[in-house]
Amino acid sequence: MRFSELLDAVRNSPDELVIPAQWGQGRASFGGLVAALQYEAMRAKVPADRPVRSLAITFVGPAEPGVPIRFEVEVLREGKAVSQVLGRALQNGQVVTVVQGSFGASRPSEVAVTALPAPEMMHWDDCQELPYIDGVMPEFMRHLAMRWGVGGMPFTGNKSRDMGGWVRLRGDVKDEPVSEAHILALVDAWPPALLPHLAKPAAGSTLTWTIEFVQPLLAVSTLDWCKYHVEIEHARDGYGHAAAALWNPEGQLIALSRQTVTIFA
Repeated sequence: MRFSELLDAVRNSPDELVIPAQWGQGRASFGGLVAALQYEAMRAKVPADRPVRSLAITFVGPAEPGVPIRFEVEVLREGKAVSQVLGRALQNGQVVTVVQGSFGASRPSEVAVTALPAPEMMHWDDCQELPYIDGVMPEFMRHLAMRWGVGGMPFTGNKSRDMGGWVRLRGDVKDEPVSEAHILALVDAWPPALLPHLAKPAAGSTLTWTIEFVQPLLAVSTLDWCKYHVEIEHARDGYGHAAAALWNPEGQLIALSRQTVTIFA
């Protein structure tokens, strides 16, 4: 199933959905997809004039591919401009993902601060793409293309604090505007920034993830390459902390991201 088809499925029936194995990531489903599906279920419970401002995501346990998953939503509070919403993804009666979302309508303000410029990178045509190799790469990577412009690829022993490049959906992609759900997948497609530090394969995963969206969203197509950059801020004792951002092809800011990751090496 294409990404757009899975989004349509959760919009129509959030109470029971099966994520196909081709969206797997080891024994779990791709976290960016699970977060996107939970977000879509939450979006349906909030007034349309309140765009999402931030999501705080905790991956409690692996959401298994091929097993029915349910997306619950609870509106915690609706104020004059802001809605606070809690989402839970459940599988086999257990919570596998929790998402707390803040949705807020725009309001007049005297404060306006432009974003810092995007880092310089080679054009996507000049960057090396991480190929999808069946049986070697996580299954979900058949659906997402990443081209390296900064730092090293996973398990190359590269000790840079920075990693990044260009990202977009791969394969038979429906040409449509990039939504917050797409942004979740594009940002989480990148491996933990600690993995290039390792010289041989080892497991790593996201523990918690906070992402903030610049509203209103820029007009970006699902066929466009978006620029991604992440910086490791600290890593020790099997945990790492990293800050990242996503920009459109022209270098305009789309989203800000922070992750705490676990590394088993």
